[in-house]
Amino acid sequence: MPRAIWRGTISFGLVVIPVRLHVATEDRSSVALHLLCKNDGTRLRNLRWCPTENREVPWNEVVRGYEIAPDEHVVLAPEDLERLPLPSARTIEIHQFCDRAEVPDLYHDRAYYIEPDEAGRRAYALLRTALERTGRVAIGKVALRDREHLAQIEGLGDALVLETLHWPGEVRDTGALNLPDAGGVKDAELDMALTLVDSLTRGFQPDEYQDGYREALLALVAERRGEGRVVQPPAAEPAKVVDLMEALRASVEATRARGSG
Repeated sequence: MPRAIWRGTISFGLVVIPVRLHVATEDRSSVALHLLCKNDGTRLRNLRWCPTENREVPWNEVVRGYEIAPDEHVVLAPEDLERLPLPSARTIEIHQFCDRAEVPDLYHDRAYYIEPDEAGRRAYALLRTALERTGRVAIGKVALRDREHLAQIEGLGDALVLETLHWPGEVRDTGALNLPDAGGVKDAELDMALTLVDSLTRGFQPDEYQDGYREALLALVAERRGEGRVVQPPAAEPAKVVDLMEALRASVEATRARGSG
């Protein structure tokens, strides 16, 4: 398991559980396609470019700012952000429990495995068992990657899983969509649709499914490679070797020439 991305505690009532969070999923299915220069095959770079100074800005010269008007920002230093009074930066306080079905799937964002520290193993098992017995999930808040998230904790086998949730304001309303009502559905059509649904209903087995696009894309890459359609950027020209004594002698002569002129 990779190193933890967050360390802190879960608290509910007077129970405090020291825990670590680990990313629960990884994107192995996508095939990275890089952007190349069409002329020479060189991989393109994304630059932090300052149009005023017309140069690339190194990270040690980058600051963060909040825009209050077009091209007008309030600059915030790292110590300013660290001083924010955010209890969820180190503690996931459980504010309520509810049935899993009460949290719409649309609200779910990203999942993290929760691992207890040695001192919190018993309390961890207690919370996991309580959620399993009641069929409920816990709702709280956690600060990850410079922002606070609404979060849900639920049991998954022997583990607890934290899922960050979208805030209500981040979920778009369906009111602007042009959606049909159910009045136009005929009974005979519905009966046939229900029969089809029943015939295709079985337990979910994720291993049955493969990423067809990824497989087709890798096959295409192998085919093009076999055709010799591989590009390489031109090799950088070797640096010119300069004899130190010759460089010094030339510099002295140039200095004398300027002085005599």
